[in-house]
This record gives sequence, C-alpha cells and structure tokens, in this order.
Amino acid sequence: MLNATHLEHLVIAMGLQVVLWPILGWRAAGCSIVAVFLGREISQHEARGGGANAVDWYYGLVNHWNSDSLLDVFSALLGVLIVTVVVGSVLHLRGQERA
Repeated sequence: MLNATHLEHLVIAMGLQVVLWPILGWRAAGCSIVAVFLGREISQHEARGGGANAVDWYYGLVNHWNSDSLLDVFSALLGVLIVTVVVGSVLHLRGQERA
C-alpha cells in the first residue's frame, strides 16, 4: 500500500536529480540518487539487526525487506525514470542528446 513517504521519495529523487544534473549529467545523477536510497534502506535493515558491527556484511541486503521498503526504493527509481524519460525526449527532439 502506498503511503506519504513513497510520494516524498519520488519528489525528493526528482528534485535531487535536477540539482545534480549540471554536475554529473542527468543519467549519472539518477543512478546516484537511486543508489543512495537503496543504501539508506540497507542501512536501516542492518540497524534492525543490531547494527552494522553486530551483523554480517550482507545482512541488510537480504533481511527485513517488505513491501514498504521495496516501494521506498522503487518510488525513488520511478521519479528518476520520469525525469530521465522527459529530459531524454526533450533533448532528442531538440537534437541535443548527450550524456
């Protein structure tokens, strides 16, 4: 079930991609933002297991995933994809496509 945090992650991801666009390019900015949201979820799962020093290195990657945590990451991915498709389409129409 969607909740307010999923919409927040979508909007934050889109905003950060636009902010990082001049520095990294729009594709790399999008990848970086999704990686940050994924890392955030993994670290929260490690914390649920007792902290990074109390669990194996892969613990947060394989434990405590549920629909809410998956939607947190996928809503950020969706926001990035929306910006990527819109920007890619506009640049393609202008004939200016570049990384």
